[in-house]
Amino acid sequence: MYSEKCHTDRRNRGHHVTLLKSLGCLAEGGIMIDAATAEPAAVLTAWRYEAARISAAAVVVTLYGDVVAPRGGELWTGNIIETLAMAGITETRVRTALSRLVAAGQLEGAKVGRRSYYRLTPAAEREFALAARLIYAPVEPPPQRGWHLVLLPDGERETHAPALARARFGFALPQLAVLPDRGEPLPPLPGTHFRATTADDFALARAWQLDALAERTRRFIDFFAGLEARAATPDQALGLRLALTHAFREIALRDPHLPPGLLPADWPGSAARRLFVELYLALSPATEEIISTRFKDRVGPLRPNRERLDRRIRDLKGEPLTE
Repeated sequence: MYSEKCHTDRRNRGHHVTLLKSLGCLAEGGIMIDAATAEPAAVLTAWRYEAARISAAAVVVTLYGDVVAPRGGELWTGNIIETLAMAGITETRVRTALSRLVAAGQLEGAKVGRRSYYRLTPAAEREFALAARLIYAPVEPPPQRGWHLVLLPDGERETHAPALARARFGFALPQLAVLPDRGEPLPPLPGTHFRATTADDFALARAWQLDALAERTRRFIDFFAGLEARAATPDQALGLRLALTHAFREIALRDPHLPPGLLPADWPGSAARRLFVELYLALSPATEEIISTRFKDRVGPLRPNRERLDRRIRDLKGEPLTE
């Protein structure tokens, strides 16, 4: 059982590991927290340990997608460093991550006086908009219309496989990538792209490693289930929403949204999305308080794009769009 003494005495990383082991939290491939111990501080402690094994650049991407993209796309470096520190990522790792994201063409840096700011590039803006449709989508996806199929020229699979994987395609054959067609927008695709229906959907469903994705999804549920989100302080809420969104993003951007009949028994996808929606909405009021009072770009406090943020909340709640 989690004790207040363990909660307050976290003086070094070694003690963090001792605390987690005493909770029975460590599991192969990830950390799991007993729902009975899921106070905000306990979850943050576990996440900080987990963050040592996570790409800092990936967490920066999550921060920009969740907070910065719908608020002008630019953020002061100090805000980035402070926010990722809540997740246990050091300033050195953050600065290295920012340099790599600039080199990758996702961020552009600018200096005003002694302060540095980083802005999303136009290409990253488009990529983040597509990702947001998957992360903040309703629990039930739109009906399937058929399949997207992408036929690659011989010898080009290695070149294009990473981009197709980011778009959630799986490979049914060495040169044939597939994805359910639900009428959602897609990024530019390589090779020959066409749409089709098939009499043997089960053959195409084998294009994904569904067992591995299911296990990752169950770890997400085990980690966050029972989190007392409304008990979090504003600072805790900001760190927890970043952790929650990052962990769920890693699932949502891999889930091909296959029809239920093609999924393994006890598929945890819908349960994970419901948990994400519940916790995201519970953590958002306190998180938004921090964002509105502390986060800045070169002009001043971040200015929310109300239409984008309102649509995000409606999508999460599964509410229809209104004129």
